[in-house]
Amino acid sequence: MRLKDIEGLNQEECAERMQISRQTFQNIIDSARKKVAMALIQGNAIHIGGGNYIIGLCQFRCLNCGEIYNKNYGQDRYACPFCGSGEIICEQRKGLCHRYRDRRHGK
Repeated sequence: MRLKDIEGLNQEECAERMQISRQTFQNIIDSARKKVAMALIQGNAIHIGGGNYIIGLCQFRCLNCGEIYNKNYGQDRYACPFCGSGEIICEQRKGLCHRYRDRRHGK
């Protein structure tokens, strides 16, 4: 669902990324969507697991050198990979990202 509905990839691109056939991808996405819909309608919990994926990707801009780059929130080092400056802002929010700020100040 992340690849198709959030990243906007087509069925063929999703299947290729997952290294499965298009038909298998279609079966998986149909099943996932049905499970999510049933959970929402019936008030059931949704358990998500498995797979290799990256979450929390944000586009940062360095205030020192001006470079723009993507960074995963899960990474420990919050500094510009080009100049090493810690003065970076989240481009999507046009300010210091709350996740970046929390990690930077040890919260």
